[in-house]
Amino acid sequence: MADSFGERLQERIRALGPLCVGIDPSRQLLESWGRTDSVEGLEFFSLAVLEAVTDTAAVIKPQVAFFERFGSAGFRVLERLIADARDAHVMVIGDAKRADIGSTNEGYAEAWLHDRSPLCCDAVTVNPYLGFAALEPLLSAASATGRGVFVLSATSNSDERAIQSARTSENESVEEMVLRTVAGFNKRDDGLGSVGIVLGATRDKPRFNLASLGGPYLVPGVGMQGATPENVARIFDRCPPGTVLVSVSRAILQAGPERAGLRDAAQRWRDDLSGALL
Repeated sequence: MADSFGERLQERIRALGPLCVGIDPSRQLLESWGRTDSVEGLEFFSLAVLEAVTDTAAVIKPQVAFFERFGSAGFRVLERLIADARDAHVMVIGDAKRADIGSTNEGYAEAWLHDRSPLCCDAVTVNPYLGFAALEPLLSAASATGRGVFVLSATSNSDERAIQSARTSENESVEEMVLRTVAGFNKRDDGLGSVGIVLGATRDKPRFNLASLGGPYLVPGVGMQGATPENVARIFDRCPPGTVLVSVSRAILQAGPERAGLRDAAQRWRDDLSGALL
């Protein structure tokens, strides 16, 4: 069996630091870089960010929606970005947030987690709110291929808190039920498991013992959404080193288009996050 995603990610965080750079080529960011909101602008933006952060970021995280809006041409850019990142030995999380019934998730698993697909990433984000049983094809594919899955638990978006903080019949919050279920999956693996959790740094610390997850965390909400490295350190204070990966997007991306500006911004965030977490 291939080395697990969780173990590879932990090694990379320990070597480079806990920074994940989100690649979010929105219309506003492309225009702020002096580029047209076009496939050409999309490609320039995406590859420039990758080039600037290759030696700094443990992971890049392309937001799939910003590529998908250009249809097949946008997906071709995403495929090139993934291939170039692989050649540069940079890990990639496809921020696709896929979710559906089990048979449809088999297709998503083939798209994002199998070698034959040009969209194949090291890990993909998924939404559990159609049921954990439906996620089985994605979880099985990740296990079989040495890749990972990040399950949404508590996002940085305040609009979703009413659902994620709702109580189950056992008086457990939905987000804590997700955490507990993922921890159960990770008990199957030796070392750090490959089923991770998306947990926003703008949220309150849950009652669930985060150190017991047995897998990695992907932490959005830092930078433009207001959370700081210190906020992350308080939430994840007891988690083992190398298990917390922090996503920063606009706070770095707005430093472009010059590679030097992007590189400097990424290095500052990497250093601040490393000082707080490692």
